[in-house]
Amino acid sequence: MPAPHRVVITAFPGVELLDVTGPAEVFSVASRLVGTERADYRVQIATADGALVTTSSGVRLMPDLALAEVEGRVDTLLVSGAIRPTGDGRGIEAVVDPEVTAWLRSAAPAAGRTGSVCAGAHLLAAAGLLDGLPATTHWLTAAQLAADHPRITVDPDPIFIRAGRLWTCAGVTSGMDLALAMVAADHGHALALSTARMMVMYVKRPGGQSQFSVPLAAQSTQGGPDDRIEAVRRWIADHLTEDLSSDLLAARTNLSVRHFSRLFRASTGSTPAGYVEAARLEAARRLLEETGRSLPDIAAASGLGVVETLHRAFQRHLGTTPAEYRRRFR
Repeated sequence: MPAPHRVVITAFPGVELLDVTGPAEVFSVASRLVGTERADYRVQIATADGALVTTSSGVRLMPDLALAEVEGRVDTLLVSGAIRPTGDGRGIEAVVDPEVTAWLRSAAPAAGRTGSVCAGAHLLAAAGLLDGLPATTHWLTAAQLAADHPRITVDPDPIFIRAGRLWTCAGVTSGMDLALAMVAADHGHALALSTARMMVMYVKRPGGQSQFSVPLAAQSTQGGPDDRIEAVRRWIADHLTEDLSSDLLAARTNLSVRHFSRLFRASTGSTPAGYVEAARLEAARRLLEETGRSLPDIAAASGLGVVETLHRAFQRHLGTTPAEYRRRFR
């Protein structure tokens, strides 16, 4: 049998539990499916002193070894993260554990590949490992990462980013997407999809997909929802193929077009027309990712109408064609 693929996941007090256990479970399930002719995964959890740590949820983790005891080949090194309220209580910041960070400076370059989960990117950055590279992290701490480390090209949108042997991913559950992508890199997409199905994961998200759906992204920009706008947004999602002009949407709220448009932008950060196009584009993306339907069919079903409009929307917002998007993400 081939030698096992060794995965070491770092942890420290206050770490996000799923940052550690999510990827560990993906590798464990993949090992049950990989068969005897290919290398399975052996996962170890390492902490600064090898002692038990209490996670942010209060659940305690028993590590396998101390950082100093991590000897020999490490095929995959994963750095978990943690977030906490800022000192003034008005925001959120990433936790940068000094002991893990110091250890990473020498350990990460020797690993086969290194990845961060959630705010773990801040530890890689503090160790100087992401300079000159693109990276992502939890959307809540992306601005902090960019401000603290201007030599890193921070993109808060993708689920994960691979830059050579260094991988970074978004918040919490995206660590499972990262692990699935690593399984696909090691053993092919078929095994990764089988692993996702066995774990009853709703979808195996490709790295270039956004952390946010259109409704969630709109919610993240608003100070407080307006019930009338919320109702319109829900109606839009269920009626993408219908006439969604500002005139008709305003009529549904019994508001003038001008007042409706002003309220809509204040609530979502977008114009009504821009929101409708984004919602239709998201629907088209999902159909391209999950089905084999033709481009004319997808254009009609998403509300974009015709293939020419579909192409223009993809070029304008994603810088690619629908066909290329399907080849990359389906």
